[in-house]
Amino acid sequence: QVQLVESGGGLVQPGGSLRLSCAASGSIFSIAAMGWYRQAPGKQRELVAGITSGGSTNYADSVKGRFAISRDNAKHTVYLQMNSLKPEDTAVYYCYISGIFTIAGTEVEFHSWGQGTQVTVSS
Repeated sequence: QVQLVESGGGLVQPGGSLRLSCAASGSIFSIAAMGWYRQAPGKQRELVAGITSGGSTNYADSVKGRFAISRDNAKHTVYLQMNSLKPEDTAVYYCYISGIFTIAGTEVEFHSWGQGTQVTVSS
């Protein structure tokens, strides 16, 4: 099994910054895609940023130039640096990691989600 643990959310004033982290644990053989999604009250979950195993990134138009996703393969961790935060960035942020883990010598594909961390941007 693979578990994800998120950290770094909180309350910040408009224009401020936060850094989210998401670490995967378990018998991980390899990690493919990693990403961050968010869900605001009354809205559908949306992709914020993604990063491939090769390091290619993509962002939602609403966060381009303000957010940056990165990964540390050795630590099985993905980060989201959020700058110039706006009230409309307020949401629960979820990380997503996919890859391969091993159990009893067998390689198994996994797609795991973090528990979610609240980000509130307000004065």
